[in-house]
Amino acid sequence: MFGINIDPGRMDRAGKPEAVMAEGKSLEEVVASSEEILKTCGKVLITRLPENYDLDKFFSDYIILKNRKARICAIFDKKNYEKWKKCKEGEVVILSAGTSDLAVAEEAAFTLDFLGINVKRFYDVGVAGLHRLKDPVDYIKSSKAVAVIVVAGMEGALPSVVAGLVDKPVIAVPTSTGYGVAFNGLTALFSMLLSCPSGVAVVNIDNGFGAAVFAYTIWRSVKNLMLRL
Repeated sequence: MFGINIDPGRMDRAGKPEAVMAEGKSLEEVVASSEEILKTCGKVLITRLPENYDLDKFFSDYIILKNRKARICAIFDKKNYEKWKKCKEGEVVILSAGTSDLAVAEEAAFTLDFLGINVKRFYDVGVAGLHRLKDPVDYIKSSKAVAVIVVAGMEGALPSVVAGLVDKPVIAVPTSTGYGVAFNGLTALFSMLLSCPSGVAVVNIDNGFGAAVFAYTIWRSVKNLMLRL
C-alpha cells in the first residue's frame, strides 16, 4: 500500500525512532504509514503535518497530542501513552534566538518530549541582546543536561556564542528566518559550519527533529555507559 515499508526495529537497532514526515504525502499516505507503525510500536511521531490534515477521525481510539506551531503530532495507544507519561528521563536545553525561530525550536522540543526526555526552554535570547543569555548560560552550567540545542536564523551567530560559554555539546539548528542575503537559511547554515568554538554539531536548515534525535542519542549513550559502570 502506497509503497510503505516500515522499519519497526529501528529504535532497538539504532536508537532512533521511525517518524512519518507528512510533507509531500497525501492524507491517505500519512494515515496508512501511521497505522502501520502503530501496529508494531504503539506510538508514532508525525512531522511537517499540513494544517488541513485532520487525523482525529482516523485515530479516534488513540490519544493524539499536537503542536500546531511546529506542525507536529504524536499518536499513542492507551498502553503506550500511560507508559510515556511516567517515563521522563534526562534533560536537554533548547535556546532560540528569536520568536521567529519558535516553530523549529518547538519541533525539537516536541520530539524530545515524545522520546521521553525532559526539556528546558529559553526562547528569544539572541545576540541582538547578549544580556539575555546570562540566565540560560547559568542554568546550563549548573544543570545535568546532556546537550544544548541552539536554534537561530539571520546570521546564525548564537550557537557559536553559546559554545564558547558552556561545557555541553551544542547542536546548532539554522532556520530559514531572515531577509535577502539570509538565502532561506543558507547564510545561517554556513555561519554555524564555520563556528570558531569547537564542540558544535550542525544539522540541516529548519531540522528541529534531527537536532532532537541527535540530542537523544547523546543521552542514550550516556545512560548506557553509566549502566555499564
